[in-house]
Amino acid sequence: MTFLLLGFFTGLSLILAIGAQNVFVIEQGLKKQYVFLVCLICSISDLILIFLGIFLFEYFKIYFTKNVELFFNILLFIFLIYFIYSKVKSLYKSSKINFENSNLSLKNIIIKTLGFTYLNPHVYSDTVFFLGNFSKNFLISHKYFFGVGASIASFIFFFSLGYLAKFFSNYLINSKVWKIVNFFIIIFMTVLSSYVFIEIIDLIWKTIFS
Repeated sequence: MTFLLLGFFTGLSLILAIGAQNVFVIEQGLKKQYVFLVCLICSISDLILIFLGIFLFEYFKIYFTKNVELFFNILLFIFLIYFIYSKVKSLYKSSKINFENSNLSLKNIIIKTLGFTYLNPHVYSDTVFFLGNFSKNFLISHKYFFGVGASIASFIFFFSLGYLAKFFSNYLINSKVWKIVNFFIIIFMTVLSSYVFIEIIDLIWKTIFS
């Protein structure tokens, strides 16, 4: 039970930071679009990465080089730019809103959710490397409890985030309010993409001059 709680609170402390993935979950909750599926994909992805980190930490530590990190950062930057572009376009579309009957395809949602999850290098640094390093000296049985605790934290967090956003969406039906929400999403993602771009430059600099 001790290691279950340790895993739960350690995992929760890592996931509470607002990032692109969390903002996307909130957006889908507000739109009432595939909320359960989005939360499930994020939660199961965390579970997979958590247990990979806990049991294969030493292996991943060898192969996750700066070049690999640079590759993921470039992919994430491209993904964020495309997402921002699509959001900016949506600001100039018709102001009529029908969240319940969106024409956004299931495939599109799955790809976006997987993109925000697996293209972010910080997902790996938090789940695979931090939790893996933290638990590397635990007994096997303790590792299982630690991983289950961290995974439970992810499930509770993502489903709470998605469905709380869905609940509050009832107050955001007004098209003007939704445009303001979209505007803040664009601002946040732009700041985040700037941070990723700086990381790319820093990694390139270190690769060339190290």
